Amino acid sequence: MADLSSAFERLRAHGLALPEAVEEHPWGHSALKVRSKTFVFLNLDPDRLSLSTKLPVSRDFALMLDFTKPTGYGLGRAGWVSSAFGPGDEIDLELLERWILESYRAIAPKRLAASLPES
Repeated sequence: MADLSSAFERLRAHGLALPEAVEEHPWGHSALKVRSKTFVFLNLDPDRLSLSTKLPVSRDFALMLDFTKPTGYGLGRAGWVSSAFGPGDEIDLELLERWILESYRAIAPKRLAASLPES
């Protein structure tokens, strides 16, 4: 079981390893972007880790899980899903990394997304 801080750092590093990914900090959150478009929002508080990803393929599956809900601010209608974890929660980092990759593929220009190996 990963603690919240190490889980945050692993997910952040995974997203930043994608082609042309950069990090910005709007509203105090970490936003990972590709060519100025956000593909994941990450936030770490002392008692909560949260992330939001665009999931055009696995959205329906994701929303069946207890730790997810449609993202607020109208983003949920566009396929964005938010996940949240507290201290001691089981965090499936491999699943979240796949969601970050799916979100990147949905947001990145087609040529960049096509440069990634098939998952």
